[in-house]
Amino acid sequence: MKILSLIGIALCGISVAAEKPMKAKGGLGADAPSGKPYIYKTSAAKERQMEIYFPPNHDAAKSQVPGLILFHGGSWSGGSLSQFRIACAYFASRGLVCATSEYQMLSKPDAAKLPAGETRKRVCVTDAKSAIRWFKQHASELGVDPQRIITGGGSAGGHISALATMNPGLNDPADSKAIDTRVVAYLWFNPAFATDDDQDAEIDILKQMKAELPPAIAFFGDKDPWKKGWDVAHAKWKSLGTKTIELNIAPGQSHSFFNKGPWQTVTLIAADKFLVKQGLLQGEPTKTMPATGEKLIPAR
Repeated sequence: MKILSLIGIALCGISVAAEKPMKAKGGLGADAPSGKPYIYKTSAAKERQMEIYFPPNHDAAKSQVPGLILFHGGSWSGGSLSQFRIACAYFASRGLVCATSEYQMLSKPDAAKLPAGETRKRVCVTDAKSAIRWFKQHASELGVDPQRIITGGGSAGGHISALATMNPGLNDPADSKAIDTRVVAYLWFNPAFATDDDQDAEIDILKQMKAELPPAIAFFGDKDPWKKGWDVAHAKWKSLGTKTIELNIAPGQSHSFFNKGPWQTVTLIAADKFLVKQGLLQGEPTKTMPATGEKLIPAR
């Protein structure tokens, strides 16, 4: 295979990665198409990539549509872009410009060298902030409305997306602070809010949350051990008066249920309807509910 070197697109100022097939590392996402790869930054001497999916016949010069950027899970130390390829391809078909982004992850030896009170999760959040800023900075070239950006992710990626938009700190010094990381909505697929994050306030959702939260939809299996941390965070949001969170429970399901059929279809349909309600999509979902009858239960 002929491998192309990275090229800079002078007309739009976007760094595009080599156009070569990207193989997913297992999981349901292995059958999903790869998005167009872009390099959004370099951290720890490594280029960081996101894949972008565009709506059919999308003309960036003529229209700016809402954008969605999702972050994969993997315990802040693993995972791949394959996790959200199916979701990104689907939401692009519905009219959004969608990105799924990787980020720096520390090895165990590197994490062990951190000062007391700091965790390996910090570098993940810093890169996620850079990814959101890059997405906004290049909005005109991508055909994205920078004022209508949605974010989210699965497990660790859900946590990272939350902290990247709520914590005013953990910025890459190379990033332009003139570009904020605010978003208009969240898609959270069993976000991993750890109950022991209080050791590092910079990545503790309880220390960074505010009452004014953009509309969010969250999905959890009722057998998920990570739901304990979510319940603590959700209770605090409620105590602050936050009324913008829609929580949906999958009966009998554990962690990462959302990325396996038929629950992947069920959660994508629910997320689609949520975005329609926020005015970020139009029409009805193009997926159909599974004939096997799986349904989410809205939490009260």
